[in-house]
Amino acid sequence: MKLQGNTILITGGSGGIGLELASRLLSLGNTVIVTGRDQGALDAARRRLSGLRTIQCDVRDPQAIAALHERAMTDFPAMNVLVNNAGIMRKINLQTFGADLQGITEEIEVNLSGSIRMVMQFLPHLKVQAHAAIINVSSGLAFNPYPIAPIYGATKAGIHSFTQSLRVQLKQTNVKVFELAPPAVDTPLNHTFAEELRGASLMSVTKLVDEAVKGLERDRPEIRVGFANVSKLLSRVAPGFILKQLSKPVDQMLAQMKQLSS
Repeated sequence: MKLQGNTILITGGSGGIGLELASRLLSLGNTVIVTGRDQGALDAARRRLSGLRTIQCDVRDPQAIAALHERAMTDFPAMNVLVNNAGIMRKINLQTFGADLQGITEEIEVNLSGSIRMVMQFLPHLKVQAHAAIINVSSGLAFNPYPIAPIYGATKAGIHSFTQSLRVQLKQTNVKVFELAPPAVDTPLNHTFAEELRGASLMSVTKLVDEAVKGLERDRPEIRVGFANVSKLLSRVAPGFILKQLSKPVDQMLAQMKQLSS
């Protein structure tokens, strides 16, 4: 993949992986637009990165995606790369969550439905560009369940499956389809899992982006970084072992529930 002279739209780009990726792609000579829900965070990102463009958008909302597309086509008609990075991750005790049927699916709306809608909204435009790419950010947890974050893991498995299908359907077009599967990275998303990740080594966001850029330059369709690569291997050779390891935070949670009820 050519990483210079592109016009790149990154969802969820006001912080974490998205912002670091935006910084690197800007330095390589690309026009970069990032989106996010929080206008204050977008303003801060623009102050931090000279030349960064920002558009407020909530990918949970199909109408907001349509409005984003209309503005992007007006202001950035050369846009040829879409990075679906927006995501949230929550610890959820399914036994105590209650009957909030709307709230329980929030991660699905952001992580999975939002990414699919972004692809479908921008695909007609991408198909007529000379060179185009879609980069969907999944996770090492796309390959194994993480029971303490059951909805998040399900959405990332969905992104992995959707990306594979999208790649097959677009194989005769000029649109390249990539999946970036990070391990646990030192970002605010994982800081809320400090207790569960105690003792684990969080990859720096700079290192992750280094590996992502290398993978894109080499046209690796599935860019699995660090433990994400191990996770996929273990899902094949030792699925019971890896599930047992990833279930330990839930084992602790259930033990605490038992103590409270006794």
